[in-house]
Amino acid sequence: MNELPELHFPVRPRLKWKREGEKLFFWDKRRKKYIRITPEEWVRQNVIAWLESESYPESLIAVEREMNILGMSKRFDLVVFDRKNKAFLLVECKRPGVKINEDTLHQALVYNRKLNAPYLLLTNGMNHYICAFDKENHIKFLKQLPPFEQYP
Repeated sequence: MNELPELHFPVRPRLKWKREGEKLFFWDKRRKKYIRITPEEWVRQNVIAWLESESYPESLIAVEREMNILGMSKRFDLVVFDRKNKAFLLVECKRPGVKINEDTLHQALVYNRKLNAPYLLLTNGMNHYICAFDKENHIKFLKQLPPFEQYP
């Protein structure tokens, strides 16, 4: 699909595509329907392919689920759960061209108050920031994804 930008991920997703006029859709096996491919969705699908290539189990990756935060309905982009069904990695995706900044981090931290994941990934497809929380709940930036196998 030549009209989609090349993103900075080690792998590309393999998707079943269809076109309706000028709009491009892909079959999302998790949501069991065709989803319109937007710039942010393209980033999300690339993140999923990357996580799976790093041995994150497909069955433990949740996509765009709704949650209630302070009486407001919010949707996270991705959450990887551990084998005990606890949030392991919260992923916040932005479309390419949107800067990953303090506002992005704040948004992820608000979601993570409810999820309590030990790791965050913030990405716009071009830049990726991986964060971990230490015992005092301070943020530490990592150079690579935490290996899923290390977690129970």
